[in-house]
Amino acid sequence: MLLGVENLSVDLPVAGGFKRVVRDVSFALAEGQSLGMVGESGSGKTITALAIMGLLPEGALVSGAIRFEGRDLATLSEAQMQSLRGDRVAMVFQEPMSALNPLHRIGDQVAEPLRLHRGYSRACAGAEAVKLLERVRLRDPDRLARAYPFALSGGERQRAMIAMALACGPKLLIADEPTTALDVTVQAGILDLLAVLARESGLSILLVSHDLAVIARHCRRVLVMYGGAVMEEGPVEAVLGQALHPYTRALLAARPRLGAQRGARLAAIPGAYGAAAQGCAFAPRCPLALPACGREPPAVALDNGHIVRCVRVTSDGRLT
Repeated sequence: MLLGVENLSVDLPVAGGFKRVVRDVSFALAEGQSLGMVGESGSGKTITALAIMGLLPEGALVSGAIRFEGRDLATLSEAQMQSLRGDRVAMVFQEPMSALNPLHRIGDQVAEPLRLHRGYSRACAGAEAVKLLERVRLRDPDRLARAYPFALSGGERQRAMIAMALACGPKLLIADEPTTALDVTVQAGILDLLAVLARESGLSILLVSHDLAVIARHCRRVLVMYGGAVMEEGPVEAVLGQALHPYTRALLAARPRLGAQRGARLAAIPGAYGAAAQGCAFAPRCPLALPACGREPPAVALDNGHIVRCVRVTSDGRLT
């Protein structure tokens, strides 16, 4: 197993104490596989990804284990994490314009991991950076390597970010909303590129998204998160094709549908976002909530690794 997260919890400092934003999250990702994390904004997807990378805000408290290639990342020093970030583990952030340094040329930024982790000279790293820009299908990579981020389109900047992330041949790539603010055509190109690169290099991908269609197309397994907790997980076909948790069903029902009458209102999840202090995080908004939902829901294991955390789901896969 390449990555194994066990009972990960994250508490962030707030006025007067701490707030738990990730609650006992566990999952595994095998080498060469893809895993999607989906849920509303604030569900804990990005914080989970940042915890893996060791990039949480100052003062954050982390419990649980994050095992990568047998090492528990949660116990490593910052210096040890720096030796892994950009080398064995890399991340593509959701907004390349803020992730890229506006004062440095694209080629220098793509070359930086090679100089830091591989000891390449400036000239060798620069030449390799051009090859990497070509690998991510950027036209005229020589010219773009000399350009600054403001001179590139949104799609070009995202491809440059991917080139930088792949520079040292990592085993794990975390892509956090990699197509945010891009039009549909460019989104498809970026995601298809990631899929091709993963197949070519045996790369494992953790894809964070709020888009169910993106997860369905590009991932083999999926975690559905709400309030920092995993509601449902398993193979994409089972979770999105035969959803059992009321939250997963509500997300699927809220999607726009082809052929819907013009002006028809989209389905919405009732209530305001906010996790319950105890028990099932979704209980305050769930139309099927019971008094038992105030306690920690059991993990009901079904066939093929499909797991649902809901008191209403039976062991034979029915929502009562």
